[in-house]
Amino acid sequence: MSSMVTPLPYQALSAKVPADHLPFETLKDIDALSGILGQERAVEAIQFGVAMQRPGYNIFAMGDSGTGRSSYVLSYLKSEAKRRTPPNEWAYINNFTETHRPKAIEFAPGNAAAFEKQIRALIDGLMVTFPAAFENPSYQQQKGAIDRAFNEQYESAINKVERVAVKIGVAMFRDASSVSFAPMKDGKAIEENDFAGLSDEDRDAFQESVSKLESLLNEELLSLPLWKRATYEQLRQLNLDTVNEALDPLMAPMFEEHAAHDAVTAYLKAMREDLDKTIMDQVADDKVSENRDEAGRRQLYEELYLPNVAVTHEPDGGMPVVYESHPTYRNLFGQVEYSSDQGMLIPSYRLIRSGSLHAANGGYLILDAEKLLTDHYLWEALKRALKSKSLKIEHPYADMGLMNTTTLAPQDLPLQVKVVLIGSRDIYYLLQDADPDFQEMFRVLVDFDDTLKRTKESELAFARLMKDRIDKEEYANVTRNGVAALIEYSSRLAEHQNEMAAKIGDVFELLGEADFVREMAHEENITEDHIARALKAKKHRTGRVSEKIIEEIIEGTVLLESHGHAVGKINGLTVMQIGDSSFGAPARISTTVHPGGKGIIDIERESNLGQNIHSKGVLILSGYLGNKYAQRYPLDISASIAMEQSYGYVDGDSASTAELCCLLSALIQIPLRQDLAITGSLNQYGEIQAIGGVNEKIEGFFNVCNARGLSGTQGVIIPKSNANNLMLSDEIVDAVKAGQFHVYAISSADEALHLLTGMEPGVADEHGEYPEGTISAKVIERLEEISKLGDEDEEEEDDDENESDAKPTEKKSHQDKSSNKV
Repeated sequence: MSSMVTPLPYQALSAKVPADHLPFETLKDIDALSGILGQERAVEAIQFGVAMQRPGYNIFAMGDSGTGRSSYVLSYLKSEAKRRTPPNEWAYINNFTETHRPKAIEFAPGNAAAFEKQIRALIDGLMVTFPAAFENPSYQQQKGAIDRAFNEQYESAINKVERVAVKIGVAMFRDASSVSFAPMKDGKAIEENDFAGLSDEDRDAFQESVSKLESLLNEELLSLPLWKRATYEQLRQLNLDTVNEALDPLMAPMFEEHAAHDAVTAYLKAMREDLDKTIMDQVADDKVSENRDEAGRRQLYEELYLPNVAVTHEPDGGMPVVYESHPTYRNLFGQVEYSSDQGMLIPSYRLIRSGSLHAANGGYLILDAEKLLTDHYLWEALKRALKSKSLKIEHPYADMGLMNTTTLAPQDLPLQVKVVLIGSRDIYYLLQDADPDFQEMFRVLVDFDDTLKRTKESELAFARLMKDRIDKEEYANVTRNGVAALIEYSSRLAEHQNEMAAKIGDVFELLGEADFVREMAHEENITEDHIARALKAKKHRTGRVSEKIIEEIIEGTVLLESHGHAVGKINGLTVMQIGDSSFGAPARISTTVHPGGKGIIDIERESNLGQNIHSKGVLILSGYLGNKYAQRYPLDISASIAMEQSYGYVDGDSASTAELCCLLSALIQIPLRQDLAITGSLNQYGEIQAIGGVNEKIEGFFNVCNARGLSGTQGVIIPKSNANNLMLSDEIVDAVKAGQFHVYAISSADEALHLLTGMEPGVADEHGEYPEGTISAKVIERLEEISKLGDEDEEEEDDDENESDAKPTEKKSHQDKSSNKV
């Protein structure tokens, strides 16, 4: 059975692209493919998600980064959105009765900006009309008549008092704000010094006259407040009439144009009423006008009346598609900003800033799930908005007591948006488990596959996608062999001969680096040679650690043999992951076995370096040994397994087959070949299961052998089920073709033992007996020997126990006698 294992032919170590799969000389001979390669399931799902308009059918696009999920989702949504009617627009306006609650007006696409333009034109008209309307001669005449009427009443009262004063010999003086009296002599007012020289009788007579005049003045001016109020009302009505006369021509066309729009009409009426007060306060009052320049008046008009357009859409632009790259509360929901006035923060409806939800309302909003979930409050707020179908602007932490500045409460907007989350599988399953609302709200899963089937059609589609890439990035043309090298590299990333990696971003990256290599070489087209050199350069840039490990093995710092035989030692294959690079690193596994009852001790686990899966592999190994070899004799051994010179965490069960062979070698003292390295997962029935990273593992041992010099007998043993995963480098394929290196594919532990020892494992007959001289027979013989050793030890222990039991009894008898003697 096991003697039938032969090395794989070199053709099986990599999957080359047949020439007839790429029917062109260079990419310029074919048409470009714009879109996504393969992913039929994902395409069907997103088509369903976009077409389904019922609540809760938001979309989660799941897959690895670099598979084209983001670019395809964005391009597909844009193409679909173009064919649909754009949503209405919204603008925030001043609420003149409750200024802290700005209102919102809905407009047809394109009309919000037009309305804003009309209001700006109105403000321009106000700037021209006022204060010019109050400088009109007709207005000035009417105002002058009102002022004269008041002045005549005032003058009449003052003149009456003055005539009485002259009759009684008292001079009256008046200025703009007061009236005073002085005594007269010979028709002239007496100076203050002369007044002091008057007799007491004359001074008393003057004081009495002044008192009478003051009383008369008070009587005459008793109606002065009424005169002023009447004059104020007349001036106010004149100003109001003047404002109305000037405003009506400015606003009448707007009322007529928007007569069918109730919300706009209501706003124009409210604005019209407020304009009366604002213009009179700003322009009619001369003192106010002196203190406010033209720029200040324009700013005031804009702050009071100019609409704040939250979002606009082209009438023929289709639905909006918005990708928010930085989803914060402010960027999604918008915010109310503040202006500073003498150290105080003043909110205004003009400072309402819209967010991505405003822009995407009525269309599609694309978000990165991982970025969105960094803020739990943001995720909850988004769910509330989607459930309530309402877009509300508020301070995110106001309800937590972290916001004490007075702010606005803008009117909520109706929200109708389809949210598309883009994230990894881990995030999708995490949300499903942790958030009951998630499944209800994101019912459409768009699952982007990690790999694509490699067929003649898909390889040609891959070439067309490369054509699209070089056109967009303005790369040089690519030859057929160059495209074939890119396809083979994609299969290497997918770790499968019949598949290609859906992570097309890595292929694009290699294509760009190959174009750079071509440019440095001053050559016309990108060929397979440029791609090979780009790969080699990339490997060199990230290969410091792997090269250092090989150097240490060659120098003997790390003990690992690649020739000869040894007992209890075997070469295992591991993969190391550092950052975004991974590489194979062979490692020596050693085992010691001696009689005892401790079983198999995993030194990695005991030292807390072995992870769960590795420990599981060792336990399965114990199950296999017990099932196959310990049916008649117990497995009374103590074995220690270690991965030598490994000082980091060890995980995975791919070393379990190597550990089995190494343990049996130590148990029955048969040497193992050191020019072979082995990997494979063992189950409890001795079947070899597939492992990961097979290409890197093979290349890791090959690099060591190649550095020491290939002997022609060296090679690796891998699971047969991994044969389809082989996409080895041309260097290894050439070495295998030349017979200098070998790759063996096995399906059972017995095949591995035969390759490593050269001995037949043996097949049990109907009585469970193995042929003499086989590995299985030797193992059972050794277990029988160990079992007999245990029986002999038990007999000796029984004799010792019998002797020890007799002596205390005898001693006790003497003590009794002694005691009795006493």
